[in-house]
Parts: sequence; C-alpha cells; structure tokens
Amino acid sequence: MRRPTTLDPTKVGREAEYLKMSLRHRVVGQEEAIDQIVNVYQTWLTGITAPGRPIANFLFLGPTGSGKTRLVEATAECLLNDARAVIKIDCAEFQHSHEIAKLIGSPPGYIGHRETQAAFSQDVLDAHHTDTVKISIVLLDEIEKASDALWNLLLGVLDKGTLKLGDGRKVDFSKAIIFMTSNVGAAEMNAELKPRLGFVNTSDQDEINARMSRSGLEAVRRKFTPEFVNRLDHIAVFRPLGTIELERILDIELDLVQQRISHTTQDRLFVFKISEAGKQFLLIEGTDNKFGARHLKRAIERLVVQPISNLIGTNQVSHGDAILVDHQHGAASMNFFRESTSLHAQSPGSCTLC
Repeated sequence: MRRPTTLDPTKVGREAEYLKMSLRHRVVGQEEAIDQIVNVYQTWLTGITAPGRPIANFLFLGPTGSGKTRLVEATAECLLNDARAVIKIDCAEFQHSHEIAKLIGSPPGYIGHRETQAAFSQDVLDAHHTDTVKISIVLLDEIEKASDALWNLLLGVLDKGTLKLGDGRKVDFSKAIIFMTSNVGAAEMNAELKPRLGFVNTSDQDEINARMSRSGLEAVRRKFTPEFVNRLDHIAVFRPLGTIELERILDIELDLVQQRISHTTQDRLFVFKISEAGKQFLLIEGTDNKFGARHLKRAIERLVVQPISNLIGTNQVSHGDAILVDHQHGAASMNFFRESTSLHAQSPGSCTLC
C-alpha cells in the first residue's frame, strides 16, 4: 500500500508570497500582522472566503508610531498600486451619534439630505479596484474614539457585509478588507516592556510579546462589546520598535528621500549618502518611546530633507553631484559635503545608503 504524501499547509502561492515579501520590505518588525494579511489574501485568491461578509475584519492594536496605519497603506500599495487607495475614516470625527450621517448620508426629510454625501457608498468603495484586483481597503482609524452609534452601525457591516445608507440604498462590503486601528491598551502594553531599546535575547522577547498581547486583548474586551469583538477575524498586537527595527526603518526612509529627490529634480539629479555617524545621530534624535517611527521621520525631515531643500534652492548642488551627509560629535545639525561631481544619472533609490 502506497504511503500517503505529506502536504505542507504553511506554504502560500506565488502571488501571496510576493505580497509577503513586498510588505516586509515596507513595514518592519510586525511579521504577525503581515502573515495574517497574506493568509487572507491567499484565501481570497483561491475563492474560498466566507460568503456574505467582508473578506476579513482586522483590529490592529499597539502604541502610536508602531506601523499600524503604515501596514494598511502598504497593503493598498502592493495590491492596488497606490498607497492612497485606502478609504480612511478618522473615528475621532464620530464621537457623537448624529455625526453618523457623514458616513451614511441623511435620510429623506432631514435638513441637508441632498447636501450630505455618504462617505460609504458603492462608488466610493469600488473606486480603486484594478483590472486584476477587485478589493477595497477600508481603514477605521482609532476606532476606540468613535461613539457607540458607530460601533453598532459596524455590527451589520462586519457580520453581513452590507450597509444601508440614509436614502435606503445598500452598500456591498463583500469585496472589502476592513482594518481598524486602536491605541486601547497601549499604556498597559508599554508597562510590560521593561528596557526595550537595545538587544534582548529571544526567550525574553517572546515572553514580553506574549504579555503585551494578553494586555492588549484584555483591554479590547473591556472597551468593546462582546458582539463587536466576536465579529473580528484577526486581532494583531503591534509591538513597539526596538533599535534593530529603527535602523532598518531609517534605511527605508532615507531611500524614500532619495526617490523623492530623483522624481522631482530631473534637471539636477544628484545622490546623497549618510555616514554611520550621521545615521547614529538621526537614531538618537529620532528615538522616542511615545511616538515610535513617526519621531524618526520627523528627525529625517528636519535634519536631512530641509537642509537638502536649502541646498537645491540656493544652487549649491548640481546635476551628477554626490553629497555626503555627516555628523560631528556634539553638533546639533548635520554637515553636508560635495564628494564628487562626476556621477551619471542613476535610477531612484540606487545609491542612497552607505
């Protein structure tokens, strides 16, 4: 009798694997959430998603600056070729029940019925579909700040995949991936960290991550009703970023700055590189446990982008220049040097980092 063939259910197809690699290139340190998105995409590709409901309902938990919104934008960029192809709802704008009209439109007979355009309509939902990917990316940012009226409105959307507008029309969410982000439990999760920045051995880090996840899930159960929580397919806890992750993000962000330069200064194409001393200074200036990677981005804008814009505006850089950005110990700003004027034009992002 022939022995049965062992199958590997952990493998994903080529398209899903490409999505995983693309997301990991754009978002650092959040493999659990990336894997959940990839698995959902693989299920959608094979056509066996649950009928009559959204493709998936996600809740991303974690401190600000840990990459929750960035991962949603990166998913849209990878699937729909545009990071802006996200239907984003800022839930801080819906702290009162009457503000729900901005989402579904006012019903006939109410003042402003014809003037109020529903933020959720079928046209809005389908606007970013491509020829090959018919998926809508919906983001409900900081969901904990919304009123109970919004949470109750979402119950039908998360469970049945439909929403009834004020004028009676129905919106189909069966082709949507719904992401919700929340900072609920962030204080408790930060309390579990111990000294986080630096190098921690694997077993200790696993225990820290497990405690953070438990704290986050407990906070969710305290904040939201069981009916709401039971409609969530995936809850991912985003851990704060440590030194290794911030170093990788720094390289990614500097490469994006080079791409911005290459796309907007075709008549004066130049490249820059950051010395190790410069990178360390950026990490020191951009490290803040409260604000995560967002603080690092602000440091790059202040210490690199703004000075480079001044160099461009005063004609101190020319086509083909190679600029070195360095830092002298104790200085409050970076030093900029022209290393060479003999570079040929290069493709965006080809030589930013040393």
